[in-house]
Amino acid sequence: MILPNKSTKSTDQLTYKHRHRHRHYLHLFGPAWLTMMADMDAASTISAAEVGATFKYGLIWFMLLLTVPLFFVQEAAGRIGIVTQEGLGTVIRKHYSKRTALVLTVPMVITDVITYIAEYAGIAIGFKIFGISPLISLPVIFVLHIFLITKRKYVQFEKVLLAISGILIATFVITLMFRGIKPYSPLYILPSPSFFYMLAVTVGAVVMPFMLFFQASAAGEKISAVHQHFGEEGETYLKRKALSFSKKETLIGAIVTEILMVVVEMVATGVDPSDNLMSPKELSTILSSIAGPLSPYIFGIGLAAAGFLALVVVSLGSAWGFVEAASIPKDKAWIVYVLESLPAVFVPMIFSSDLINFILDLMVIFVLVLIGPGIMVGIISSNKKIMGEYASDVKWKIFYWASFSFVLIFGFIALYSL
Repeated sequence: MILPNKSTKSTDQLTYKHRHRHRHYLHLFGPAWLTMMADMDAASTISAAEVGATFKYGLIWFMLLLTVPLFFVQEAAGRIGIVTQEGLGTVIRKHYSKRTALVLTVPMVITDVITYIAEYAGIAIGFKIFGISPLISLPVIFVLHIFLITKRKYVQFEKVLLAISGILIATFVITLMFRGIKPYSPLYILPSPSFFYMLAVTVGAVVMPFMLFFQASAAGEKISAVHQHFGEEGETYLKRKALSFSKKETLIGAIVTEILMVVVEMVATGVDPSDNLMSPKELSTILSSIAGPLSPYIFGIGLAAAGFLALVVVSLGSAWGFVEAASIPKDKAWIVYVLESLPAVFVPMIFSSDLINFILDLMVIFVLVLIGPGIMVGIISSNKKIMGEYASDVKWKIFYWASFSFVLIFGFIALYSL
């Protein structure tokens, strides 16, 4: 009896995996893209619309510039998840301390409760444009949200969110087509408190704390799931390819997200800054007058899609980060989902027309809450004991800390401008 050569068998396995690498890439796709799309949530949409109403196309240059810090900050978070196959909260707790992990995650959990209010408000506006009362739409969305994240594994509901992200992109682009492109300058700079405040709002709408925790945890989940297709022989190959793919996915997602921010800014040009964009009636009237009668409905679908996608991603990022930091089993995370989300359902039912300034201030607060997690991501991604050969090199460290500092500077400027 002739036994097969072990090395030949291993080589054949790797050859098979190499031939089918595109299929494996499809398995890896999702975490970075969804993080970027959730960044274009209801709060960011309203913020971008307010920028367009105030400065027309004037901050397009700045929104496109934010692609750079968005990419470098999120790339580091995704790399941590792929290399360690663990969430950011777990990595901080294991390699630093449980207290440090909790100190960094609890402020995020608190602010994310406020984020849910903005997301539910955006969803309420979207449905109310169609004549559906928040008393009906929000409880239904709440149940769907909780059911999706508690009864499905990540790789299952990820497919639903990817489909929603496509709807989000299509609706905003179609709304701009109805609106039309106007001959406004994309470059506006006028040093003033209000100008710097809106810059900080724009920064806060781009890089949010939950994004770091979600991308790290989701990337870890995906790499663990795909690992079974490769086996031990292909572990190094998988990790390197996953890192390369994640980097590209994050870059493309960052570009698309900022283009969507620009699209919403362009859609809102011609809107009176004193108009209340959080009022479904006013928003419908505004969009009908500048972009035609169908535009409110198209925009409403996009706003609701943005809010729902963000609800799922934010809740997972927030809850994953907390339970990982507190060393609580992930199957108990649903408790955090409910406790965070339930109070937020009721606020938009009562105050949905008076939330615009509340949301803008929230964007600024996000910049400050980002300080702790952002510093830890920079430190961990450069730590060779944790990251091994995949730790950031000198050039990548410079890019990361320069990007992160850029984000923080505008947060402090905004506080000074208040």
